Amino acid sequence: MTVALFMMIVLCASILQTSTGFGFSIMATPFLLLIFEPNEAIQINLIASLMISLALISTIKKDVDTGILKRFIIGSVPGLGVGILIFLWADARQLKLAIGLLMLLFTILLIANRRITRSTRKDVVVGGLSGAFTTGIGMPGPPLLIYFAGSATSKEVLRATTLTFYLYIYAVSLVIQVVFAGTTKTTWLASVGALPLIAAGLWIGQRMFDKISPKGFQAFIYIILLVTAVTLFISA
Repeated sequence: MTVALFMMIVLCASILQTSTGFGFSIMATPFLLLIFEPNEAIQINLIASLMISLALISTIKKDVDTGILKRFIIGSVPGLGVGILIFLWADARQLKLAIGLLMLLFTILLIANRRITRSTRKDVVVGGLSGAFTTGIGMPGPPLLIYFAGSATSKEVLRATTLTFYLYIYAVSLVIQVVFAGTTKTTWLASVGALPLIAAGLWIGQRMFDKISPKGFQAFIYIILLVTAVTLFISA
């Protein structure tokens, strides 16, 4: 039963990540925590997300907005440090509730067609928030999604830039996790065992991406943001 659940989690999350550029941690982490110890679940999530980004990089690199990517990375450096401090000192329940409430508010504003004007400064700030979200709660995606959705970024640029940014942010976070929390044999055995499922998810997800319309993609972003907010409320 546990093996079947693990297979289903990884396959569905891989399809979601490949077809949209986000969502693996949102879908997988809460369920992986039912099977593994917290540090194992987080590290399996990081490793799997890295594998997906690495597998897709040659396909998506032409759509990456390198200017935004560089500014995201610059902003994320202090953000990672802030996120660690928040994780160590803040009350986890209150943190999740606050973030969930803010995400719900921003998503409602996006659905109401409130737009965000992109700028160099905002790119850096969003990168910082994503870095803080990564080390703070293990979810780098929400700030990027809200920013890209609010500025009406094309699905190709959104997916490519997000997945490429994940290569950096997840690699750094994995190193931090291994250094400060340690790692286990179970983590790496499960990650290797997930490879065939990730490969299947990549194949299915890429075909889904080619068929999703811009409006459908936008609606899907709103659904994921709402689900994330609700998940944070429930887990708090």
